Amino acid sequence: MHTESLSISGCRDMRISSRLWKSIGVTGVAIAAIAGFEGYRSTAYDDGVGVQTIGFGTTRYEDGTSVKPGDRVDPVRAVVVLQANANKIAREVAECIGDVPLAEHEWNAIVSWAYNVGAKAACNSQLVKKLKQNPPDYSGACRELLRWVYAGGRVLPGLVKRREKEYRMCMGLDG
Repeated sequence: MHTESLSISGCRDMRISSRLWKSIGVTGVAIAAIAGFEGYRSTAYDDGVGVQTIGFGTTRYEDGTSVKPGDRVDPVRAVVVLQANANKIAREVAECIGDVPLAEHEWNAIVSWAYNVGAKAACNSQLVKKLKQNPPDYSGACRELLRWVYAGGRVLPGLVKRREKEYRMCMGLDG
């Protein structure tokens, strides 16, 4: 059974300014994607490169404090923290992208990726540079997602799968 998703912009492929995305923030689609990619863990764990992580990929709480070994979170609180952190990252990324128009599927993919790599890395990336070209290189920016598969200096199969899905989302090939 195929279901259509309602898009915020009203038209799935209509692009709106990143400045407007900044005021909208993270979408439900992006939250669901991030939660699916990250998975839920109730107890803090080492993410494989020395970063304590909890809930749905949370490394810092809303107040900026780092997750510590032994921290615990229930699923409801984990979603609240995910929403707050993803919104913060979405707004930071929208700020660095500027007035470049994005379709909802592009925005969702970029926010999911930025949640994983961090707003600073995202804003300094070739992906953002390709979006800020005149005219923007949308397909080139989406292809850049496929390069972000390393953690701790090695390719991680889970990141390869995630980036392939984010790429398909960015290109409007899923959904």
